[in-house]
Amino acid sequence: MSSPAGKGPAGKASGIGPLAESVALAVRRTGASGGGVYLVDGTGENLRLTVGCGLPADVADSWWQVPVSASVPVAEAFRDDRVVWVGSQGEMALSYPQTAAALPYQYALASAPLSGRSRSWGALFLFWPAAHSGRASPRERGNFAAHGRRIARVIEDAGRAFVPPDEPLMIPLDGASERFALSTDAPADLLERLPEGFLALDLQGRITFITGRAASLLGRRVSRLLGTRPWQSLPWMDQAFVEDHYRTAVISREPVGFTVLRPPDTWLDIELHPDASGISVRLDARRSGPGDSPRAASPATPGASVGRLYQLVHLAAALTDVVGVQDVVDLVAVQILPAFGADGMVLSAADAGRLRIMGHHGYDAETIERLDGLPVGTSLTPAGEALLRGIPLFFSDPDELARDYPAAPRISGKQAWAFLPLIVDARPVGCCILTYARPHTFTADDRAILTSLGGLVAQALDRARLYDAKLDLAHTLQQALLPRSLPTLGGLEVAARYLPAGHGMDVGGDFYDLIRLDHTTAAAVIGDVQGHNMAAAALMGQVRTAVHATAGERPDEVLSRTNRVLADLEPDLLVSCLYAHIDLAHGRMSLASAGHVPPLLHRPGERPVVLEIEPGPLLGIGVDLPYPITTVPMPPGTTLALYTDGLVEVHGTDLDRLTGELAQLLAGPSRPARLIDELIHHSWPHGLPTDDIAVLLLKAGEARGP
Repeated sequence: MSSPAGKGPAGKASGIGPLAESVALAVRRTGASGGGVYLVDGTGENLRLTVGCGLPADVADSWWQVPVSASVPVAEAFRDDRVVWVGSQGEMALSYPQTAAALPYQYALASAPLSGRSRSWGALFLFWPAAHSGRASPRERGNFAAHGRRIARVIEDAGRAFVPPDEPLMIPLDGASERFALSTDAPADLLERLPEGFLALDLQGRITFITGRAASLLGRRVSRLLGTRPWQSLPWMDQAFVEDHYRTAVISREPVGFTVLRPPDTWLDIELHPDASGISVRLDARRSGPGDSPRAASPATPGASVGRLYQLVHLAAALTDVVGVQDVVDLVAVQILPAFGADGMVLSAADAGRLRIMGHHGYDAETIERLDGLPVGTSLTPAGEALLRGIPLFFSDPDELARDYPAAPRISGKQAWAFLPLIVDARPVGCCILTYARPHTFTADDRAILTSLGGLVAQALDRARLYDAKLDLAHTLQQALLPRSLPTLGGLEVAARYLPAGHGMDVGGDFYDLIRLDHTTAAAVIGDVQGHNMAAAALMGQVRTAVHATAGERPDEVLSRTNRVLADLEPDLLVSCLYAHIDLAHGRMSLASAGHVPPLLHRPGERPVVLEIEPGPLLGIGVDLPYPITTVPMPPGTTLALYTDGLVEVHGTDLDRLTGELAQLLAGPSRPARLIDELIHHSWPHGLPTDDIAVLLLKAGEARGP
């Protein structure tokens, strides 16, 4: 299987040397057994493995690219700008089950953000063998963070000279112990005199040294074994547990012993002794005595390698995390294609007897337009046959495809195809087509794994289409309840934004409004209904209506009357709300709050502040409760920002510090619409808020007549 992680750097990469050196330095100084860096790509949506150190290339097959939103340590360190420490496999299984499923070994892991002067470039990860302490002291965490900052500076100092490689650069870790010998042949002579066999593997599993006795026990000449992986060059070692023992030794850095049968009847005891430079292997024929029978082991049988099996587990876990159809498309393009050496993909869904293309990769728009909407029973391509018969179809080259579908090879110019039917409960969901730029032989391993993968993609796509349908309904309702446009008022610049949470299917209860009272006065309101469901959305609409009905009265009266309306409705939901009466003619505003977060205010010539308002109770708590009024000057040039708590409730961030920083942004020269973008980006630089956000921003000018 071709692997992005196994190819080394490609394309026009430059400036990678200092980065690789700084990664190796971080690994050595922390005593880690390996590590590497992920850099965020140009879209800001994915992290790409750029340099790996002391890590077998095939272990990184499924992990060379991960979404920024993924629940994995490197993505969390990057998103939250903090050090993530996982001290054991048990802790990994609890906190990051997807990572634990794909790498089921005993190890500890740390990940630190690459925090630069003005941005985060990605994340550093380090891992230690199983014997490492399960805890990281504050000093160690500070050390990890310092290494992350140091690597970020290396990238920034390189500037435009730094161009990351197209594919990960895997570098060895210089960790070999000192050796002393009068002759370079002495170590080999010593080993040849011993009755056991010995060989050495590098971290990629290749045989770098082997004694004559070991070659004899394995049944091959030395020249036939050097440079090969035992489970690839010896058919009887092509068993999942053999490769798995090697991977366990590499990751955990602990000795591993097992027994394997060399046909027809020779049992070999094998011991693996790993360190940072590779694995020393001792093997000997088992000598059975009375009452001493070798541990049973199955003869070698064809099947998927352990690396492929773990890939499937990893991809299965990743598919359970996807939410919408675009998430499924991105996962197939970003993780599944590289894992199977493919370079093109078409994902279509069965809809009203036709195959509607949901997403694609590696195809031009003209080809996609020709393929989109084909009947399920089309004879132009095998997609319809695969879906109707419910069996995958594999074509290794254009001639093989052309025998049954003469026109199909000319459609895209691809050279090999895998048509995977997507079936759920005997119901056709769609078809996933993986394509190759060169002829590709599909082994039994490929076919088995891809067939299983088709079932997983089918389940994910079916769930995703249902999610998207519900989300579309929720967003339609949300937009219907929010104002289509804001009224214009002479002397008042206004902008508003509603941003749904990064995840979640339900409609939110955040709302905003601007009500024109006359040519110089207006009412601004913002609020947040408890919950994320249809009930919250319905109540939000009723609150907006109640506010509209009383707008123009004193702010405390507006909130009190709205509260009485909620009391009559008995919704069992609470609402926070902030109401502001703006009088441009007199240059002032009066505000009342029902437990809402305070607004941000900047007046010309003054320091921006978080406006302190004495809050009243949340709407829905009781009736006839007071709502204190706060009146402040609002001269021309004043900027007021009303917002919901989703803007400022950021995990791991001090609320007072963040609101203070947001207030400072109001003093900038940006217009209101641009300023809202700056506020949101400052709180959520990666664009993945955990709660809905509503922002209403107003800037006062000179009042003008009607």
